[in-house]
Amino acid sequence: MKKALKRIGQVLTGIAAVATLFVGRAMATSEEAVENIEDIENPVRRGVEYARPDGVPTELFGNTGIFTQITNTALAAVGLIAVIMLIFGGIRYIISGGDQKKVTDAKNTILYAIIGLIIALLAYAIVNFVLNALGE
Repeated sequence: MKKALKRIGQVLTGIAAVATLFVGRAMATSEEAVENIEDIENPVRRGVEYARPDGVPTELFGNTGIFTQITNTALAAVGLIAVIMLIFGGIRYIISGGDQKKVTDAKNTILYAIIGLIIALLAYAIVNFVLNALGE
């Protein structure tokens, strides 16, 4: 008897849930609900536009997009670090004093800095190519 009452309760709960979904869907598609959504949506969009500071990009990709600015800044920082390491390796090479280990370390620093600079330049070119392709 308990099992039968439990099943009846489950069936009634399921019917009530389905009825609630259909009533909610019918209310959402009514003209009145659509007008209310538009009234709510427009002030929100206007508020977002008012809150955006001047000069902040609104696009994600493209020449002026946020992603483009972030990647260009990061790649510029990597390139700057590579140039600094190149200068540091040159200074180490000059002050090595003929010590073979110091000369080898300095040459390796210069080599790795040049490789890093080349990778940064290639990454800059590839990222900008892909972002311009996505922006169009």
